Amino acid sequence: MSIKNKLNRLKGHLGTEKDKQPTPAKVSKNNINVPFKEVWEAESVYPYYFEDSYCLVREKEYSLDQMHGIYSFGQFTAAVEAWNSSDIKHPLSAAGHRPENLFFFDTETTGLGGGTGNTIFLLGQASLHGNKIKLKQHILPHPGAEVPLYKSFLESIDYSTMVTYNGKAFDWPQVKTRHTLLREHVPKLPPFGHFDLYHAARRMWKHKLERIKLAAVEKDVLGIERKDDIPGFLAPMIYFDFVERKNPEGMLGIIKHNEIDILSLISLYTHLSFQIMQLDKKQTPREVYEVGRWLSTLGESSQAKTAFNKISEGESSEALDARFALAFEHKKHKNWDEAAKLWKDIAEKGLMNMKLISCIELAKIYEHRLKDIGQAIMYAKKASNMMKDNSGGETEKLKIKQEELHRRIVRLERKFNRN
Repeated sequence: MSIKNKLNRLKGHLGTEKDKQPTPAKVSKNNINVPFKEVWEAESVYPYYFEDSYCLVREKEYSLDQMHGIYSFGQFTAAVEAWNSSDIKHPLSAAGHRPENLFFFDTETTGLGGGTGNTIFLLGQASLHGNKIKLKQHILPHPGAEVPLYKSFLESIDYSTMVTYNGKAFDWPQVKTRHTLLREHVPKLPPFGHFDLYHAARRMWKHKLERIKLAAVEKDVLGIERKDDIPGFLAPMIYFDFVERKNPEGMLGIIKHNEIDILSLISLYTHLSFQIMQLDKKQTPREVYEVGRWLSTLGESSQAKTAFNKISEGESSEALDARFALAFEHKKHKNWDEAAKLWKDIAEKGLMNMKLISCIELAKIYEHRLKDIGQAIMYAKKASNMMKDNSGGETEKLKIKQEELHRRIVRLERKFNRN
């Protein structure tokens, strides 16, 4: 922003009412030189002018038939429709929304840290417009052009829910930080709902992925293979080189990287939605189990039991885990006989920690619910013996103390003798 325009803004604070009338900028956009403009135009990038500065904007459209990994963009609309037909209460539910209400958002920055020293140089978004997915990317040509960058971005968003990948912790706080520095010159940040898919991906696939980076989820879950992609850690260096030399060659690679990130969010939201609603016919037993656990923590007990029952037959690790989890669902609803039946099975077949917990739960049920003190003593002693035999092993992680079990046994024996 020029000194002249800054002074014009200050006139309202210094002079008369006449002085307070807004003074239009007198710099013509035709006088602003955009380096390598023809190269940008060939890549569907055009300048967005504001006063004596500009940012760059790229727009691209995709048909709903186009595939991105294992999903077409049209299946995103099917996922939103499925949520609107579902009675599952879930943090990622799009119930009450139309597909057009969601926008998928990602940034590129000069560093991974927070604070005012970190600059966003690319704001990317995509959403459904009619029968197309429309991508729009706002590019910072140099650090002094943040006002047109954010003005361009904020003028083009009108949605109720933002979808990101780790955006709650990184992208959106960064936007808010930069916006605070510019808020007198740009529109307000609108309020949004926020679907952060990072935490969902971590919950669903931490059993198979060492790191829950978006690129890993793309490759191992969504079937998306990137070709000639620029690694994200190189983006700041490439951007600084672009600021110095103005040549967009390297920046075009970052723009493509950001484009794939955003499109992958659409496929990932679709996949997570189908997983949670159990509409994915290729869903693995472990994924079904993780969905059941997630629904259970949300209080969706009926849906959780449906998931656990689906994989509870047999002796696989997923089946045993499902039966173990089902016992706790029955406990929540005071179905003591059903819970005891499942815990008896796990006490014989499960892993050591599952056996131990099952025996303790059985001791509680037989003492307080089924009123069979003899069985309660038997399972309490069985748990105590397990702890002695596995001292320093898996049982140490459960924070169950031998002294507590001993006190339970003493109390049960005293109660048994009184009877």
